[in-house]
Amino acid sequence: MDQLSPTSSHPSVNATRVALAITGMTCAACATRLEKALSAVAGVTNATINLALERADVRFDLARTQPQQLIAAVRDAGYDATIANDDSTLELASNDGRALPISIVLTLPLVAQMLAHTFSFGFHLSPWMELALATPVQFILGARFYSSSYRALRARAANMDVLVALGTSAAYFYSLYLVTARADMAAGQLYFEGSAVIITLILLGKWLEARAKRSTTEAIRSLMALRPETARVVRSGVETEIPIDQVRISDRIIIRPGEKIPTDGLVEDGASECDEALITGESLPVEKTKSDKVIAGAINGTGRLLVRATAVGADTTLAKIVALVQNAQTGKAPVQRLVDRISAIFVPIIVVISIVTFLAWVFTGGTIDQAFVAAVSVLVIACPCALGLATPTALVTGMGAAAHAGILIKDIEALERAHAVTTVVFDKTGTLTQGKLVLAQFNNVHGDELENLSIAMSIQTASEHPIAKAIIAFGKSRGAQERAVAKFKSHTGFGIEGSVDGKTVLMGNAAFVNASGIATAALNSFANAAYSVIVLVVNIEIHAVFCLADKPRQESEGAVRALKQQGIKTILLSGDSQAVAQHIAQAVGIEDVRGGVRPETKSTDIRALQQAGVVVAMVGDGVNDAPALATADVGIAMGSGTDVAMATAGITLLRPNPALVPAALDISRATWRKIRQNLFWAFVYNLIGVPLAAFGFLTPALAGAAMALSSVSVVSNSLLLKRWRPRAIPD
Repeated sequence: MDQLSPTSSHPSVNATRVALAITGMTCAACATRLEKALSAVAGVTNATINLALERADVRFDLARTQPQQLIAAVRDAGYDATIANDDSTLELASNDGRALPISIVLTLPLVAQMLAHTFSFGFHLSPWMELALATPVQFILGARFYSSSYRALRARAANMDVLVALGTSAAYFYSLYLVTARADMAAGQLYFEGSAVIITLILLGKWLEARAKRSTTEAIRSLMALRPETARVVRSGVETEIPIDQVRISDRIIIRPGEKIPTDGLVEDGASECDEALITGESLPVEKTKSDKVIAGAINGTGRLLVRATAVGADTTLAKIVALVQNAQTGKAPVQRLVDRISAIFVPIIVVISIVTFLAWVFTGGTIDQAFVAAVSVLVIACPCALGLATPTALVTGMGAAAHAGILIKDIEALERAHAVTTVVFDKTGTLTQGKLVLAQFNNVHGDELENLSIAMSIQTASEHPIAKAIIAFGKSRGAQERAVAKFKSHTGFGIEGSVDGKTVLMGNAAFVNASGIATAALNSFANAAYSVIVLVVNIEIHAVFCLADKPRQESEGAVRALKQQGIKTILLSGDSQAVAQHIAQAVGIEDVRGGVRPETKSTDIRALQQAGVVVAMVGDGVNDAPALATADVGIAMGSGTDVAMATAGITLLRPNPALVPAALDISRATWRKIRQNLFWAFVYNLIGVPLAAFGFLTPALAGAAMALSSVSVVSNSLLLKRWRPRAIPD
């Protein structure tokens, strides 16, 4: 159970989110009814059911209700629930696997008789033997359909099990009537095999469906399995192995070669290479030495590491990734709301169609036997389950495949918008470029050089911008000493100001200096398309000029080319000068370049594109990009960026690799295609199957087989997304 922050969409300080593991759901109608039951509980602000994961995600006011009241509401609706354990492996349990073999053994003689009758082999069971074989299948192995139907009807609703119970009961009791009351008519007119075959096939379908649904969650289970059970910590000089949940921040952890890293942390001693493939999608081992960050779940290579824990439990990168993907997978696509409305009335409509079918056959000259077969076939073939699984199975599989590649999709809304993106807007520093600025040229204009470097280094210590890191590193290399800073203020996109040793200090780009009333004409001699020029002003006088350079990332050019091949336009918006922005854009192949753009102006530019009918994705990595990421239809944050950027964005790339941008858009389109395919086939199946059954073209047994296979086919189609991989960057 998670306490939500006051800045969430539900700002109450008591706003809480809990995940419930649900048992007993069989179709979309179940999910719809359960959603309504939970939403009706006092204090619940939102309830979302994922049929594929058998999970409910509920947001509620802790001051008005408790989790146990939510569980009680689930039970009142005819199902059962427990608090979901995020450390579990998402086992999708199914009792069908145990009942299925027995059902098959009891049904096979009935099927053999049916085949013998069809091909005139002369094999025939006595009516009483048929009754003896069918009865345990109907009432013991098929008891789940009756209990589920009872709970649904008690809650004044209906689900798929109601149709199964009605159809098989009609076949069974009609046959029982003939055996006990009309023995002279029983021969050749019993439907015990029909009811038994229907139940067996549906149990088989549910078993296959459960196995397939388990495969859709493989990515999440793989991530969860990365967390080790124990950690080897050093406390008071003593090395002790303790359970992972007892590790505290600042604990020093020993990680031997080949072991999984238990928490996020910083390397204090040792050198090694870590395999982060299952977390970030990075295929090559990453070198780790002193002061480097390590992440929970990564596998240590050949070296021994001593790591100081910086995040534990739910605060680790691995835990956040798992939570993010799980929360995204419980989302609901807008098209699913149409499915929910249809599912709510699906079963009553099918029952009415079945009754009308029976009457139509009787009043148009058909026999009672023909009318009965057609009516039962209508009840059995109708399948709301396929409709309910169409969207969530595609979402779970698609988002899992994306997470496996290092792409985290925060919610269903981001996925929905991403597949329609027509323009991608890139930030420059840290996004298309390496974000590791180096000082290419230092020009001391006035005063003592070491003094100026000390002032510049001091004023930059309060900033996290790559420019600050480059200047601080250069200052330290020249022996400059850091000093106290007062009255610090940041002007996002322009520069910073403050006081050092009583001196008024400004430091920023030429526009910032010029806006402060200081002449910048003398800076023209430092202009260079490859440089970002930063000016140090002390007491209203230019003291030094820093020229910094940043190289494009190796993957940037290929990423831009891949987007163009997808028919997507690219734009570069940068706070750097037009000349610097143009230089980088030309190197990576972007033609639309806009330099000297302030953060708020980026948002304005994006809104202008949206007003022109363009669907915009913004790619950035820093605090400066957060407003633009929030304004864009889809915000994509680079994994090397700040928490603010990643929290604002709908999609996070776990590796700072621009090639993941076209990959993220590609998996969103692939997932959306699967959703449409699944819904199409689920609707078409019912639109074709029900009329075929009503007109007498199907037997109840064939109808049962078709119904069982419909859900399996939808889940299997979704599983094809597991084969998705990011496409190779074009040459």
